[in-house]
Amino acid sequence: MKTAVEPVKDPELEDEVAQLRILSYPDFPEVRDVDYYSALYRWYQDHPLSKELYRWVSVTEEGEVVGHLTAFPQFYRIDGRRVIAHTPGDYMVLPQHGFQAIMLMRSFFRQAENCVACDMVPAVIGVETRLGAGVVGDLQYAAKLMNVSRLPMPSVPTPIRRLLNLPQQFAPARGFTDRPGAEAHEVEEHVAPPAPRQRVPIPRPLQGLLNGGLRVVDEALGSGFGGDLEAEELEGFDDSFDYLFERVAAVVPCLAEKDAAFLRWRYGRGSPQAPVTVLGVRSGGRMLGYAVLKAASHGQDGYILDLTALPGRQDVVLALLRETVRSFRRMGVQIVRYRFVESPTSPKSADLRRLGFFYRKGRRHKLLVKFTDTSLHGTTGDLVNWSLSFGDGEAGFWIR
Repeated sequence: MKTAVEPVKDPELEDEVAQLRILSYPDFPEVRDVDYYSALYRWYQDHPLSKELYRWVSVTEEGEVVGHLTAFPQFYRIDGRRVIAHTPGDYMVLPQHGFQAIMLMRSFFRQAENCVACDMVPAVIGVETRLGAGVVGDLQYAAKLMNVSRLPMPSVPTPIRRLLNLPQQFAPARGFTDRPGAEAHEVEEHVAPPAPRQRVPIPRPLQGLLNGGLRVVDEALGSGFGGDLEAEELEGFDDSFDYLFERVAAVVPCLAEKDAAFLRWRYGRGSPQAPVTVLGVRSGGRMLGYAVLKAASHGQDGYILDLTALPGRQDVVLALLRETVRSFRRMGVQIVRYRFVESPTSPKSADLRRLGFFYRKGRRHKLLVKFTDTSLHGTTGDLVNWSLSFGDGEAGFWIR
């Protein structure tokens, strides 16, 4: 069956893309919320680079849409230069048309002069690297338990599990696996449903006692964080965020351009993540650092979408971390998730561990780049040059 890659120009294709999304992710009920994806693309029309957003579909001779890819544009500040880079996203191809994955991505790289991507699906990373993108390194993934009901059930030996007819405790999803030693070709992308995570059956009275103990421990751990600095909840993003961004950009060679205008667009009204909680540390009216927090719609998971402080101000980072934990606890969040590149603007691994965060190696996103300018490509190809949080680009658009 012949297929062709075409740019998305006809609004009527939106219904076809929505159906493709449902077929591509049959075990993920959230993809049936068609209005969410339509709202996301309408939101992007308010981006200053909205005219630089490109979309492609793979269509059969009969008019069936079997693949889709979007190129999301973003401003970056690289070595003091403002440059535009695109991120591939909303990428999906029906299994029987797998070759179209390469054809769609080839269209992306023909159109996009520069590319910055955060991906965790081995098959997608394989296509991107095949077409010239380079893997820079891994984003750190730290998590913090806030409720003992989220403790995983201890592993059960296979013979006992079979004897008791217990469910399998592993099922890969979206081309990703935690299983040590599993290779990319062993995992069927976008096919297996996520496994129901088995939990420790702790009686409710004991849960309350243990969770109360967690709160006491968190307050004790955070008591010395940040010294006398206090993080406050902010209403939004004012001009003081411009001052902070320029101070950061003067020190960090590679970062997304996050001035006040961008942050208002990214997290303000109309954003896929709105509403969010914004914490800030100020001194003399100047912004020293901020954090953007999101509690998922089901209320159980909390995400640190961004945490940025002036380089060298670890006291500001610590004050933000301390208030972040308190804020998520007030929201009733059960587990906190944080993906980021460790940099002069972010927490250090030791800081997070001191506050009870633990690291998970199996669920890390990889940062990939491709820049046509060899000097820029060299700079962006070194992870130590980056300041990056999960909410800075397309990878964070789908949190809800």
